Amino acid sequence: MTEVLTAATRGTDLAIAQTRIVISALKKVRPDIQIKIKKVATRGDRDKRTALWKLQTSGFFTSQVEDVLLAKEADFAVHSFKDLPTRQREGLTIAAVCRRQFAEDCLLAANSLSSIEELPKAAKVGTSSLRRIAQIKHLRKDLRPLSLRGNVTTRIRFLEEGKFDAIILARAGVERLGLTGKISFPLGAEQFIPAPAQGALVVQTRTNDARTNDLVAEIDDNQARTVTFAERQVLITMQCGCHAPVGAFARIDRDCIIIDAFISDLEAENFIRRKIAGPVAEAKTLAEKIASELLDAGGREILEKLQRDN
Repeated sequence: MTEVLTAATRGTDLAIAQTRIVISALKKVRPDIQIKIKKVATRGDRDKRTALWKLQTSGFFTSQVEDVLLAKEADFAVHSFKDLPTRQREGLTIAAVCRRQFAEDCLLAANSLSSIEELPKAAKVGTSSLRRIAQIKHLRKDLRPLSLRGNVTTRIRFLEEGKFDAIILARAGVERLGLTGKISFPLGAEQFIPAPAQGALVVQTRTNDARTNDLVAEIDDNQARTVTFAERQVLITMQCGCHAPVGAFARIDRDCIIIDAFISDLEAENFIRRKIAGPVAEAKTLAEKIASELLDAGGREILEKLQRDN
């Protein structure tokens, strides 16, 4: 008898596309299983107006999906790892971090161009991220970052309607929707630092569901797990949310892990960046160290001011 599993996910086109990527990987391991998709509407999908940096709670795009999993209405859930709060909910575990592609951001412009320097003076740049705003201002003080909400196709439509001169999105989402041709150019992750765990998909399961955990573990990518957990450790050590103006990007070169990270105020007047490298086996310790360096160099004051202003 064919085993039937249910995957919970957000109901957006991107979330469904990402869930199908995970299902395809699982079926390569177990061709005999059948997997159904259960769409879940999250607070983030219903509230399309609030700027993400104004949110006071975590799990804006994930909590309702986790509720379905905990209620045993699904066997596993698929998330964009960058959306998951750094504190795991009791009873749930990250059973797999899938092979990571396209960690970087990308810029989409109304007119043909190949670099941020080519944007017109005082260009309107749409983004939903304080992290991106700080880096945009660090690169060019004259640019005008403006709040941008909605799914990927909605954001692209706003650009095409002339509401922005350019928008910045996570490259992974654009690629997974088959919209590669809309990208003007990628923003290299070592220069324009992405959000921790950006581009990575994770499969979340109930901790006590051994059968599903064993299956999902088959698609876990150890290198992706190592670098994304290191990046998220930067957030954990700094005790800041995923919407803070903080970026972290880790990569592995042989037996070495290299981590780039930054924190900044929104005007990029105090832009603090650090880099660290060391043995892969010490990834967590290195992440903690670079986070502490950022805090000691002025990051603590930046976070305190942000908290006061909100």
